[in-house]
Amino acid sequence: MQHLKRKTMAVPQDKAELQAAIQTNYDKLRSELLSITSESARRKELQGHAKDALMSVNNLLSYLIGWGQLVLKWVDKTAQGLPVDFPETDYQWNQLGKLAKKFYADYEHEDFDTLQQLLDQTVADLRAMIAKKSNEELYNIAWYGKWTLGRMIQFNTSSPYANARGRIRKWKKMTNNSNENHIN
Repeated sequence: MQHLKRKTMAVPQDKAELQAAIQTNYDKLRSELLSITSESARRKELQGHAKDALMSVNNLLSYLIGWGQLVLKWVDKTAQGLPVDFPETDYQWNQLGKLAKKFYADYEHEDFDTLQQLLDQTVADLRAMIAKKSNEELYNIAWYGKWTLGRMIQFNTSSPYANARGRIRKWKKMTNNSNENHIN
């Protein structure tokens, strides 16, 4: 596991590093998605977010969309001076597997191409939101407990993008799906 840590980016410490981490990790993830067919994206063959559960690539994209949308919701509610239920209304931090299943269900009728478009839009919305924030707002003010807004964004964007890419790469190796785009 230690060899994996050397390959990951350092934890962002400011706005520019956060933007770079999101860009880099998302670009790498998107690159992995290019060689996946819609058919294989539906198969539940990846390690899931809940113990002993399997998920599909579509579920994984739903998970990333769900968390990205939650971050946008948190920021929007905070800006309106409204209370935020962390991580989500009716869910506690110790119920993240259950929340993952909610995200899967939220997007279960969407196809692979649509999920990629929704994730692209979510990432674009997150980037736009970050662009409007100052470094002070992102990294110099405690936003949720001891965590800054920048750190909360990173926990739910660049880090999960890197994790998703790793899951997909492992799945491709296990199932020989690495060259699917050449099979068509």
